[in-house]
Amino acid sequence: MTSAPGESPVRMYHVSKSYMAGQYALHDVSLEIRRGEFVFLTGSSGAGKTTLLELIFAAERPSEGQIVVLGRNVARLGASAIPALRRRVGVVFQDFKLLDDRTVEENVRLALDVVGTPRREARTRVFQLLKSVGLQHRRFHPPRSLSGGEQQRVALARALVNEPEILLADEPTGNLDPDLTLEIMDLIASASTRGTTVIVATHDHSLIERYGKRVLRLDGGRVAEDVPATAGIERGTGA
Repeated sequence: MTSAPGESPVRMYHVSKSYMAGQYALHDVSLEIRRGEFVFLTGSSGAGKTTLLELIFAAERPSEGQIVVLGRNVARLGASAIPALRRRVGVVFQDFKLLDDRTVEENVRLALDVVGTPRREARTRVFQLLKSVGLQHRRFHPPRSLSGGEQQRVALARALVNEPEILLADEPTGNLDPDLTLEIMDLIASASTRGTTVIVATHDHSLIERYGKRVLRLDGGRVAEDVPATAGIERGTGA
């Protein structure tokens, strides 16, 4: 099931998230992110960036307000319906969450196995995606044998392999050198040109300036700024 044509895949209405009474990780956030839009999420540590991503992914429920993701109200979503929603959302976590008892190929292929993709097709797609992040030669290795930067690239390949409708990335270039950072960001940006809605949380202001995308800056759990995309300065996206 896909969201209706023209329907924004992420909409928030007065959303707050509190872990302790009177203390808010997010407070009264309302926003809309359109299909195929690329959005940078920025702000200081503790501003609420990771919490916002977790709410979209249904890893957390809002304390107040409503979140509609791909046409589903996350606040009212039953536990049995969450896996189906998550299969439509690719996520790159800060701590990777790779499975050490599986090879790199098996980690990336997991999302395809879940939806019953034929094995031959799945292996071909995984190989092509690992090649795009420069890791096809490590596909039979366990994740623990890879560097932090290589594990980061595996996590991105896993998030993209199922061609998700939404891609969420929490500091996806934090362990990468400058050249590889741009290669990975170009790969993420290219997903948005194919219709994937992309939200990237980052502290790297040089990336924000380079790509010229919409920027949501959080401060104390609130949206302090919502800066629209700057036409004509995007790199590698054809925009």
